[in-house]
Amino acid sequence: MKNLIVGLFFSICLLAQGQNTNKPDHYNGLFCEGSGDTDFLRLIDESFAFFNPNPVVPNLTMIYKPEWDTFSEGAGWGAWWIQNSYGFSYAATPFLQEPWFSMLQRSWDLFWDNQGDGKRKGMWGESTSLLYNLVAPDGSLGDTGAPGKIIYKQGDGDVNAHDWFYEATAAGIVMQAEILLVSRNRKAIDYYLPKMERACNFIERTRDPKNNLFLVGPACNLLAPSYGGVKQPDGSFGKGYLAGLSINYLAALDRMVEIYKLVGDKVKLAEYERRQKITRESLPQLMTPAGYFVKSIEPGGVKHGVLGQEQFGYLEGVANADAVALRVVDDKVAKGIYNQIAAFPEIRPFDFLLTNAPGLDDTYVEWGKSSGPGLRGFWTYGQWVNGGVWGTVEGRAILMYYRLGKFEDIRRSAIRAMKWAKDFRMDAPWSQRGENTSNPWSDTGKFRVGGVAVMVDNFAIPAATIRGLFDFDYRADRLILRPRVPGSITQYSQKQPIRFGEKKLYISCLNGGPNIKNVIINGKVIKSSSLNEVILMYSALPTEVKIEIITEGGWKMESSTIDYPEFPALISVKDVKVSDTAVMPDSLKKPLSVLSAMEKLLEKETGADYERAFVSTAIKSFKDYQSRLTMNPGQGYYRPITSERIDGINKFYEQIALSMYQGFANKMVDYSQKGDAQQKHIAALFEKVRN
Repeated sequence: MKNLIVGLFFSICLLAQGQNTNKPDHYNGLFCEGSGDTDFLRLIDESFAFFNPNPVVPNLTMIYKPEWDTFSEGAGWGAWWIQNSYGFSYAATPFLQEPWFSMLQRSWDLFWDNQGDGKRKGMWGESTSLLYNLVAPDGSLGDTGAPGKIIYKQGDGDVNAHDWFYEATAAGIVMQAEILLVSRNRKAIDYYLPKMERACNFIERTRDPKNNLFLVGPACNLLAPSYGGVKQPDGSFGKGYLAGLSINYLAALDRMVEIYKLVGDKVKLAEYERRQKITRESLPQLMTPAGYFVKSIEPGGVKHGVLGQEQFGYLEGVANADAVALRVVDDKVAKGIYNQIAAFPEIRPFDFLLTNAPGLDDTYVEWGKSSGPGLRGFWTYGQWVNGGVWGTVEGRAILMYYRLGKFEDIRRSAIRAMKWAKDFRMDAPWSQRGENTSNPWSDTGKFRVGGVAVMVDNFAIPAATIRGLFDFDYRADRLILRPRVPGSITQYSQKQPIRFGEKKLYISCLNGGPNIKNVIINGKVIKSSSLNEVILMYSALPTEVKIEIITEGGWKMESSTIDYPEFPALISVKDVKVSDTAVMPDSLKKPLSVLSAMEKLLEKETGADYERAFVSTAIKSFKDYQSRLTMNPGQGYYRPITSERIDGINKFYEQIALSMYQGFANKMVDYSQKGDAQQKHIAALFEKVRN
């Protein structure tokens, strides 16, 4: 009876809040609604907008490459990098809708399709170049992928001195495993699992049996080439034990174990559980007495990345954030890592986490010094991979903050990123330790597009702002939710579903703290077996699920003095209707009419959900161009929105609309030539409306 009363009370609260959307403490957005801290609710709502066409903030249409039907880095960088896309891909996978979920897989296929086999060449650049002729060991992934070509080593710096890209390969396994555990697609598992096994074996060949750590050389770390290995007496650079590789490979092994449970392969499961066990047991060797991870250890025992040391005395940001975000360490270790970061303000001078602080004195360009002739230009501290700021890393930092309930850290980071986004300057990296007063790539470099810089790295921040709310831990037979709705939000409801196999989950939370009080699934109260986890067994869930979580225990209240960048606001365009004929240039009129006609035809087609989603998304990009022309973009936050920049942003929206149309047109050509019967039929419909 008590549970029934609780459930009725929760439903009445939701109904009352839905009827009082004008209350000062209630926010009703496009993608979420709730009560309490309307600024944080707006932040979450506008974070969702990055993954849906909209006229206010950059979105995924802006990193779509129609020639490949994949994502790209963006801002003129015509390829797909693991280290740049990792944070976005990992954080966004649970909630990505079509056509983006399928497109994410095709983007990662740029690596899996070019996986090293000990024979094939990278074929990057001129046939006489080093990158073109690189032949990687079997299983290797790499730095950059494109159709038919790949860079197997970190492509910047002294490539001759670089080892194979081991930590990027580990990240690729993590990402592919996440996609498979989210989708539960057995055909896809059968296809990718052998490739993932080869990638794991590639990494295993570097394991040192003496300590079960991984002995690897320069520039094989995820944010390379900041790892210099170990300087040898002859001036060359040898191998050391890299912490980031152990951390990300363990995250990969954790997920590989779940996949083997899912497919029922007991032999492989036993082997990967063995690898998982010895890797986890080896981690303490990579930690300082203060309880955080070093960057690396020399074979002789010298640790790199220990604050206070005379040499190699810096704090490594990337590996420590990953260890917490990817849950390869327990809560006690996670708290110790965060406490060290929080106690060292130099590593977050402008809200974002630096790759390291202070400067590195163990790069191969100026070994033993954190400044000097070799550390000029991009190697200068705070510019690039030495103390720079990367959105892909910041997304993982936000997941760390969510895990530990550090909501003001999330707010500081995500709001700073939102200001840059509303300026249409999603730079990668942000320079000058994140202050970004003059970015050498986007302000003066060749990768400017009308003053606009939209890059995949920085989608990690809004993605993590969403994923961190419930964590979403996918296992072989279940999904584990760990509610971390900011304590200043009293009630939260998510309008876009979470993906779990073929099932859609709509989640809401009456937020009273970190502990689970009640869980209601489609109106039925279920008993929670855990104090701080909601365990959802896949076999017990219907196709569409409404999950209402009630929490208790109280959050530590944190005060905030950060103003949210409300202008321009997503909610202000929610109910705006733009006429089909309003401010539409000739270049867009026919493509829009073709897409609109195609949308009507697809309404009658069964099994065309993906094509409908693509066309709907493309049409929305045309409407957003119209909306952008008529909206007031404001003055800008870090980069003034001048008349020239307004024109550049408007032209960017026009270009994106055409790219979405061209992408669909290209797909129809592919369907007509290589598709199955249904795809050929859809292609014929398109040809009919186009002519």
